[in-house]
Order: sequence, then structure tokens, then C-alpha cells
Amino acid sequence: MHRHHHPNGVITLTFDSLAAWPVAAHVSTRHGGVSPAPWKSLNFSVLRGDSPDNVAENRRRLASALQLEPAWFVRCHQIHGTGIAKVGWEDAGSTLAASDGLVTDQIGLPLTIVCADCVPLLLYDPAHHALGVVHAGWRGTLNGAATALLWTLQAAYASDPAQLQVCIGPSIGPLSYEVGPEVAALAQLRLPHPAAALHYPNGPQANPHLDLWQANLQLLQQAGVPAEQCEQSAIDTARHTADFFSHRAEQGQCGLFSLVAWLQPAP
Repeated sequence: MHRHHHPNGVITLTFDSLAAWPVAAHVSTRHGGVSPAPWKSLNFSVLRGDSPDNVAENRRRLASALQLEPAWFVRCHQIHGTGIAKVGWEDAGSTLAASDGLVTDQIGLPLTIVCADCVPLLLYDPAHHALGVVHAGWRGTLNGAATALLWTLQAAYASDPAQLQVCIGPSIGPLSYEVGPEVAALAQLRLPHPAAALHYPNGPQANPHLDLWQANLQLLQQAGVPAEQCEQSAIDTARHTADFFSHRAEQGQCGLFSLVAWLQPAP
């Protein structure tokens, strides 16, 4: 990923694999906002104790850094599910209920999701110039949020999985994500190759660690996305709290960062 220092102090990261395509996607860091500790500083959560005024100013700052209008942003009312909403300019400024993902083919419409350890996932269809994003924690991942996003692109725009570009943003990594036996059991049931996503660094009698990056890649590749078209940041939010919020590492006392993506005019 490439790091961008914007004039107003906001710092974002972009995916290398999208540089050749008419699509923009930025992952915010925690830098450049106005929120005090423990949300310091570019927090986008209004549900974790920060003031709505601070969050609104943070949204303005991110929009300004990306040369967008904050009133354009489309958000999800994230519930750790697999609901995906198709949106257009009539949805600008709205928050879609009971959804964790969004798809569009509308030029310039910013789609946004928020995370603090969950996986921010992006799919881009260059053949039909369509875009999708989804938020996937362990529930969303193992219940197929990535596949639901792919299916929605197929249904809405006739997207071919073999042509999709996949980007997996910063999230909690396999070295940091210990899970309980119930999560491990679900991974065993839902993943094509569970042994590649479950690791036992503390021995076979200890709780496993779940690799959310690998889990999402497996499901997308099972659906027909070529491995060489998948970029993962491999940035572990729990080990990089100077740049990112981490619910696990900060014991819930943190904010949320954002993935913002939008289509640019095709050449």
C-alpha cells in the first residue's frame, strides 16, 4: 500500500493494484482528526463515546483530503452480517440499514465502511466499471460476506469473478487474533481449506488463531477469483495502533477508521 500525507494532516493508504484502474480507494489512519483520547484522532464512530461534532468534523477533514463532499458519502449501518445494498446518487449522504456492504456503478459516488480490526474488503469489476465494499469480522467472514458482495456484483452488473480485482485492507492479523473453539468450529465448517486459516502458535491444546485474510481469500478464490488478482495489505491493526484503531489491542477503547472508495470516469 502507498501512504499519502494530505495537506490538512490526514494520512491515508491506497492499494497498489488499483493504480492502473479508474477507481480510487483510500484507507484512513488515525491521523489528522480532532477527537481526543481514546479516539485520537481521526475517528468515525459515533457509538463509542466520542462526540457527534468531532465525528462530523473528522468526516469533513477526510472528505477535504480526498477532494470529495462529505454529503456524498454512502455508509452502512454495520451489523456484522452479510447484507449488501446496491446504491446510486439518490442514496448520497445516507446510511443503509441492516447492511455491511455496498455496490455501485455510479461515477464519483463514495462508498464507505468503518473498521477497527474487521476486514475492509473491496471488489472492482473493470469490465463493467462497478465497485463493491464490505465490512467483514469473523462473523461476516465465516458467513460469507465476501461471497455475498461478489454475488451482488454478479446480480447487479453481470460481473465475472475471473475479472475482479480484490483488495483486502488493514485488519487484525493471524498473529494477533486468538479465537474461541466455537469460532474455530465454524471455520472448520465454512472454509474450503480451514487448516490454512487456523493456526495453533501456543500448541494444539490452546485456542487457535484465525487468519481473516486467508479466510476471505479462500472464499473468493472458491467463487472463481484468481489468486493473482487479490491484493492484501497484510497490515495487522493490533500491532500497528500508532496508525490504526484496534478493538482487540485497545480493549474496545478506540475509534473506527474508514475505507472510502469511488469510481472515476473511465478513459
